[in-house]
Amino acid sequence: MCILVQEDLDFSPISLDNYCKEKDIEVRAVRLKITPIQLIIQAIYRSPSGNFSNFLKNLDSILNTWHNIKVEFVICGDININYLENCNKRQKLDALLQTYNLIGKVSFPTCKFKASSTTIDNIFITRTKNYIINPHINGLSDHEAQIIMIENTVLTNQTNKITTKRDTNDQSILEFQLPLSHENWEDIFMEDDANTSFNKFLNIYLRMFHCCFIKKHTHCQIISKPWLTKGIQTSCNRKREL
Repeated sequence: MCILVQEDLDFSPISLDNYCKEKDIEVRAVRLKITPIQLIIQAIYRSPSGNFSNFLKNLDSILNTWHNIKVEFVICGDININYLENCNKRQKLDALLQTYNLIGKVSFPTCKFKASSTTIDNIFITRTKNYIINPHINGLSDHEAQIIMIENTVLTNQTNKITTKRDTNDQSILEFQLPLSHENWEDIFMEDDANTSFNKFLNIYLRMFHCCFIKKHTHCQIISKPWLTKGIQTSCNRKREL
Protein backbone atom coordinates (compact mmCIF):
# COMPACT_ATOMS: atom_id res chain seq x y z
CA MET A 1 0.00 0.00 0.00
CA CYS A 2 1.52 3.29 -1.06
CA ILE A 3 0.34 6.81 -0.35
CA LEU A 4 1.75 9.88 -2.04
CA VAL A 5 0.89 13.31 -0.66
CA GLN A 6 2.06 16.42 -2.48
CA GLU A 7 2.97 18.53 0.56
CA ASP A 8 5.97 19.37 2.75
CA LEU A 9 5.17 17.53 5.94
CA ASP A 10 6.36 16.71 9.42
CA PHE A 11 6.02 13.04 10.36
CA SER A 12 5.38 11.68 13.83
CA PRO A 13 4.43 8.08 14.70
CA ILE A 14 1.35 7.32 16.77
CA SER A 15 1.24 4.40 19.18
CA LEU A 16 -2.08 2.56 19.05
CA ASP A 17 -1.02 -0.73 20.62
CA ASN A 18 -3.52 -0.36 23.44
CA TYR A 19 -6.38 -0.72 20.96
CA CYS A 20 -5.15 -3.98 19.43
CA LYS A 21 -6.66 -7.22 20.65
CA GLU A 22 -4.98 -10.26 19.14
CA LYS A 23 -6.47 -10.96 15.71
CA ASP A 24 -9.33 -8.46 15.88
CA ILE A 25 -7.32 -5.49 14.62
CA GLU A 26 -3.73 -4.43 14.10
CA VAL A 27 -3.01 -0.73 13.60
CA ARG A 28 -0.01 1.43 12.84
CA ALA A 29 -0.34 5.13 12.20
CA VAL A 30 1.63 8.21 11.30
CA ARG A 31 0.59 11.82 11.76
CA LEU A 32 1.40 14.41 9.08
CA LYS A 33 1.35 17.98 10.34
CA ILE A 34 -0.11 20.15 7.60
CA THR A 35 -0.89 23.57 9.01
CA PRO A 36 -3.63 24.19 10.00
CA ILE A 37 -4.75 20.53 9.93
CA GLN A 38 -3.24 17.17 10.83
CA LEU A 39 -3.51 14.18 8.50
CA ILE A 40 -3.43 10.83 10.29
CA ILE A 41 -2.67 7.85 8.04
CA GLN A 42 -3.60 4.50 9.57
CA ALA A 43 -2.51 1.11 8.21
CA ILE A 44 -4.85 -1.56 9.57
CA TYR A 45 -5.19 -5.32 9.31
CA ARG A 46 -8.16 -7.48 10.29
CA SER A 47 -7.73 -11.23 10.45
CA PRO A 48 -10.56 -13.26 8.85
CA SER A 49 -10.77 -15.27 12.10
CA GLY A 50 -10.95 -12.17 14.33
CA ASN A 51 -14.04 -10.90 16.14
CA PHE A 52 -15.71 -8.44 13.76
CA SER A 53 -17.66 -6.64 16.51
CA ASN A 54 -14.41 -6.00 18.39
CA PHE A 55 -12.84 -4.76 15.17
CA LEU A 56 -15.59 -2.16 14.72
CA LYS A 57 -15.52 -1.16 18.38
CA ASN A 58 -11.75 -0.71 18.48
CA LEU A 59 -11.67 1.16 15.17
CA ASP A 60 -14.37 3.51 16.43
CA SER A 61 -12.41 4.12 19.64
CA ILE A 62 -9.27 4.94 17.67
CA LEU A 63 -11.02 7.36 15.33
CA ASN A 64 -12.96 8.96 18.17
CA THR A 65 -9.77 9.50 20.19
CA TRP A 66 -8.12 11.54 17.43
CA HIS A 67 -11.21 13.03 15.81
CA ASN A 68 -11.60 16.81 15.87
CA ILE A 69 -12.10 19.64 13.41
CA LYS A 70 -8.34 19.92 12.76
CA VAL A 71 -7.76 16.22 11.98
CA GLU A 72 -8.41 14.28 8.78
CA PHE A 73 -7.91 10.54 8.29
CA VAL A 74 -6.61 8.22 5.60
CA ILE A 75 -7.17 4.53 6.41
CA CYS A 76 -5.61 1.80 4.31
CA GLY A 77 -4.87 -1.89 4.64
CA ASP A 78 -6.17 -5.43 4.45
CA ILE A 79 -9.55 -5.54 6.18
CA ASN A 80 -10.65 -8.89 4.73
CA ILE A 81 -14.03 -7.50 3.70
CA ASN A 82 -14.80 -7.93 0.01
CA TYR A 83 -15.90 -4.56 -1.35
CA LEU A 84 -16.97 -6.15 -4.62
CA GLU A 85 -19.96 -7.52 -2.68
CA ASN A 86 -22.55 -5.61 -0.67
CA CYS A 87 -22.22 -7.87 2.36
CA ASN A 88 -23.37 -7.25 5.93
CA LYS A 89 -19.85 -6.57 7.22
CA ARG A 90 -19.27 -3.98 4.51
CA GLN A 91 -22.53 -2.22 5.40
CA LYS A 92 -21.59 -2.05 9.09
CA LEU A 93 -18.07 -0.79 8.37
CA ASP A 94 -19.38 1.83 5.92
CA ALA A 95 -21.93 3.03 8.48
CA LEU A 96 -19.17 3.51 11.06
CA LEU A 97 -16.77 5.27 8.71
CA GLN A 98 -19.46 7.57 7.34
CA THR A 99 -19.88 9.09 10.80
CA TYR A 100 -16.31 10.37 10.31
CA ASN A 101 -17.01 11.39 6.67
CA LEU A 102 -14.80 8.55 5.35
CA ILE A 103 -15.56 6.43 2.30
CA GLY A 104 -13.84 3.52 0.53
CA LYS A 105 -12.22 4.52 -2.77
CA VAL A 106 -10.90 1.22 -4.20
CA SER A 107 -13.29 -0.20 -6.79
CA PHE A 108 -10.98 -2.68 -8.57
CA PRO A 109 -9.85 -6.19 -7.51
CA THR A 110 -6.88 -6.18 -5.14
CA CYS A 111 -6.48 -9.89 -4.39
CA LYS A 112 -6.52 -12.66 -6.99
CA PHE A 113 -6.46 -16.36 -6.24
CA LYS A 114 -6.89 -18.89 -9.06
CA ALA A 115 -10.15 -17.94 -10.80
CA SER A 116 -11.50 -15.62 -8.09
CA SER A 117 -10.78 -11.98 -7.34
CA THR A 118 -11.76 -9.82 -4.37
CA THR A 119 -11.31 -6.29 -3.05
CA ILE A 120 -10.30 -6.97 0.54
CA ASP A 121 -7.68 -4.20 0.54
CA ASN A 122 -9.03 -0.68 0.53
CA ILE A 123 -8.26 2.97 1.15
CA PHE A 124 -10.71 5.16 3.03
CA ILE A 125 -10.34 8.92 2.77
CA THR A 126 -12.40 12.02 3.40
CA ARG A 127 -15.38 12.05 1.07
CA THR A 128 -14.56 15.46 -0.43
CA LYS A 129 -10.88 14.78 -1.24
CA ASN A 130 -9.55 15.01 -4.80
CA TYR A 131 -7.50 11.92 -5.59
CA ILE A 132 -6.10 9.54 -8.20
CA ILE A 133 -5.92 5.85 -7.29
CA ASN A 134 -4.47 2.99 -9.32
CA PRO A 135 -3.46 -0.65 -8.75
CA HIS A 136 0.20 -1.60 -8.72
CA ILE A 137 1.24 -5.19 -9.41
CA ASN A 138 4.33 -5.81 -7.29
CA GLY A 139 4.69 -9.55 -7.87
CA LEU A 140 5.41 -10.20 -4.19
CA SER A 141 2.10 -11.82 -3.20
CA ASP A 142 -1.44 -12.45 -4.36
CA HIS A 143 -2.33 -9.01 -2.96
CA GLU A 144 -1.82 -6.11 -5.35
CA ALA A 145 -0.73 -2.74 -4.01
CA GLN A 146 -2.74 0.42 -4.42
CA ILE A 147 -1.25 3.84 -5.08
CA ILE A 148 -3.27 6.90 -4.16
CA MET A 149 -2.18 10.41 -4.97
CA ILE A 150 -3.95 13.24 -3.19
CA GLU A 151 -3.45 15.87 -5.85
CA ASN A 152 -4.69 18.95 -4.06
CA THR A 153 -4.88 18.78 -0.30
CA VAL A 154 -7.60 21.29 0.42
CA LEU A 155 -6.69 22.91 3.68
CA THR A 156 -9.39 24.00 6.04
CA ASN A 157 -10.07 27.69 5.57
CA GLN A 158 -9.45 29.69 8.69
CA THR A 159 -10.35 33.31 9.25
CA ASN A 160 -10.09 35.47 12.32
CA LYS A 161 -13.23 37.39 13.12
CA ILE A 162 -13.37 40.10 15.76
CA THR A 163 -16.45 39.76 17.92
CA THR A 164 -17.69 42.11 20.61
CA LYS A 165 -19.33 40.94 23.80
CA ARG A 166 -19.95 42.37 27.23
CA ASP A 167 -18.08 41.10 30.25
CA THR A 168 -20.87 39.51 32.29
CA ASN A 169 -19.94 37.80 35.53
CA ASP A 170 -21.11 37.60 39.13
CA GLN A 171 -19.08 40.67 40.12
CA SER A 172 -20.38 42.87 37.30
CA ILE A 173 -23.96 41.80 38.03
CA LEU A 174 -23.57 42.84 41.67
CA GLU A 175 -22.06 46.16 40.59
CA PHE A 176 -25.06 46.70 38.34
CA GLN A 177 -27.65 45.81 40.98
CA LEU A 178 -26.14 48.11 43.61
CA PRO A 179 -26.63 51.49 41.84
CA LEU A 180 -30.06 50.38 40.66
CA SER A 181 -31.10 49.81 44.28
CA HIS A 182 -29.84 53.30 45.29
CA GLU A 183 -31.34 55.17 42.35
CA ASN A 184 -34.11 57.70 43.07
CA TRP A 185 -37.00 56.88 40.73
CA GLU A 186 -39.37 59.65 41.95
CA ASP A 187 -38.93 61.80 38.84
CA ILE A 188 -40.05 58.92 36.69
CA PHE A 189 -43.23 58.21 38.63
CA MET A 190 -44.13 61.92 38.76
CA GLU A 191 -44.35 62.16 34.97
CA ASP A 192 -47.85 62.12 33.51
CA ASP A 193 -46.74 61.13 30.01
CA ALA A 194 -45.93 57.42 29.71
CA ASN A 195 -43.39 57.91 26.90
CA THR A 196 -41.49 60.57 28.85
CA SER A 197 -41.50 58.38 31.95
CA PHE A 198 -40.20 55.38 30.00
CA ASN A 199 -37.46 57.39 28.29
CA LYS A 200 -36.18 58.68 31.62
CA PHE A 201 -36.16 55.16 33.05
CA LEU A 202 -34.36 53.79 29.97
CA ASN A 203 -31.70 56.49 30.08
CA ILE A 204 -30.88 55.75 33.72
CA TYR A 205 -30.93 52.00 33.15
CA LEU A 206 -28.68 52.09 30.05
CA ARG A 207 -26.21 54.46 31.69
CA MET A 208 -25.69 52.01 34.54
CA PHE A 209 -25.73 49.00 32.19
CA HIS A 210 -22.98 50.35 29.92
CA CYS A 211 -20.94 51.40 32.92
CA CYS A 212 -21.04 48.00 34.64
CA PHE A 213 -20.94 45.65 31.65
CA ILE A 214 -17.92 46.74 29.62
CA LYS A 215 -17.58 45.73 25.97
CA LYS A 216 -14.62 43.52 25.10
CA HIS A 217 -13.25 42.65 21.65
CA THR A 218 -12.18 39.06 21.08
CA HIS A 219 -10.71 37.23 18.09
CA CYS A 220 -12.90 34.29 17.08
CA GLN A 221 -11.34 31.68 14.79
CA ILE A 222 -13.78 30.42 12.19
CA ILE A 223 -13.05 27.03 10.61
CA SER A 224 -14.99 26.31 7.46
CA LYS A 225 -16.21 22.74 7.22
CA PRO A 226 -19.61 23.02 5.54
CA TRP A 227 -20.26 19.28 5.28
CA LEU A 228 -20.22 18.86 9.09
CA THR A 229 -23.75 20.06 9.76
CA LYS A 230 -25.37 20.37 13.16
CA GLY A 231 -27.51 17.33 12.36
CA ILE A 232 -24.45 15.20 11.59
CA GLN A 233 -22.74 16.32 14.81
CA THR A 234 -25.86 15.45 16.82
CA SER A 235 -26.14 12.04 15.16
CA CYS A 236 -22.45 11.27 15.77
CA ASN A 237 -22.68 12.21 19.44
CA ARG A 238 -25.86 10.16 19.88
CA LYS A 239 -24.30 7.17 18.13
CA ARG A 240 -21.25 7.25 20.41
CA GLU A 241 -23.49 7.50 23.49
CA LEU A 242 -25.29 4.33 22.40
